[in-house]
Amino acid sequence: MNWLEFERRHVWHPYASMLNPIPAYPVARADGVFLEFEDGRSVIDGMSSWWCAIHGYNVPELNAAITEQTSKMSHVMFGGLTHRPASDLAERLLSLAPSNMQHVFFADSGSVSVEVAIKMALQFWQAGGRYEKHRLLTIRSGYHGDTFGAMSVCDPESGMHHLFSGVLAQQLFADTPGARNDDEWDEEDIASFKSRIKTHHHELAAVILEPIVQGAGGMRFYAPEFLRQVRKLCDEYDVLLILDEIATGFGRTGTMFACEQAGIEPDIMCVGKALTGGYMSLAATLCSAAVCRGIHADSGGNQDAGVLMHGPTFMANPLACAVAVASIDLLLSSPWQASVAAIEHQLKVELDVCRQMDAVADVRCMGAIGVIELKQPVDVVNIQRQLIDMGVWLRPFGRLLYTMPPLVIRPDQLRRVTAAMASACEHI
Repeated sequence: MNWLEFERRHVWHPYASMLNPIPAYPVARADGVFLEFEDGRSVIDGMSSWWCAIHGYNVPELNAAITEQTSKMSHVMFGGLTHRPASDLAERLLSLAPSNMQHVFFADSGSVSVEVAIKMALQFWQAGGRYEKHRLLTIRSGYHGDTFGAMSVCDPESGMHHLFSGVLAQQLFADTPGARNDDEWDEEDIASFKSRIKTHHHELAAVILEPIVQGAGGMRFYAPEFLRQVRKLCDEYDVLLILDEIATGFGRTGTMFACEQAGIEPDIMCVGKALTGGYMSLAATLCSAAVCRGIHADSGGNQDAGVLMHGPTFMANPLACAVAVASIDLLLSSPWQASVAAIEHQLKVELDVCRQMDAVADVRCMGAIGVIELKQPVDVVNIQRQLIDMGVWLRPFGRLLYTMPPLVIRPDQLRRVTAAMASACEHI
């Protein structure tokens, strides 16, 4: 049995059946924006490996950072020990994040960083004796990860986790705002959220949102004004605000973090995905000094008071921290803002033709994100085969065909991606 047949029989893939798997294309190597399959075919990765490989692949600066750190120390436990790469990365994160962010907790993955954020919020209120504040409020069409706390704040109906609805913590959901920008703002967009926070603030520990762009829950964009009003309501009703910047962080939307477009600061913020440039799994949960002080409050002699109850085995892995530092430095030394603006303009121009197609319900673009929403669910197997034949790798889901390419993609390469997307829609 060759390795591909063994893999097909025994290895699970994300959101896939083990008994009736869809095709998984074997990758032999990756370089720049290209993936090279075992059979010699080469495709442009229009997904940045689920949005994390912002610099592309086989990046000399990131390769060097990994190699250098390996020669010193690949891993050491973070309990009772520390190391320079963790400190260097924390320093960079705090210099880029909203100014009120003062503390960093390193996690294994984006989902885990959300779990940590939820724990921070719960422990903040528990330490102050407010045990009744234990629920979360969010909006529909959201996605925050696949672990249990994170699943509880994903959309309970249209999301991927409805199978677990009976065992998840019961959170509160408000309507998703309809306005995509401030020019379209309608006060009705905040009415559902305002009603829920007003009614339930006494039991709410935090609000959690993906700022401006909702990712795997539907690739929706919403007006910055919604985020501004949420911040005001959280302040008014004494509720913490968690922003999930895992998909939107590090330039994807045109600003370093999406919340900058609303000019607001969260109490807790999650980052991941592009943090290491796609080289290693690493995430972080940042919080304000006020949240940190609250967690450390003495609550009636509780022996666990002041101790944040989380500690991953691979917390602050030195290899991951070192390559994250190199990735951030590489991003900051590049003309990333101009690159993202150029990608956004090209996506808008070249995907506009799809608006007139019979199968297409909507086209929307923001930063280095281009989305075609279809009227019917995508036939993933067939549409991926068509895209690969055109030299492009994308991963459609639901009714969405979208691209989030590496920020280093050239105009001619992006043109191949948009042309393939248009061609695929035309043949549906």
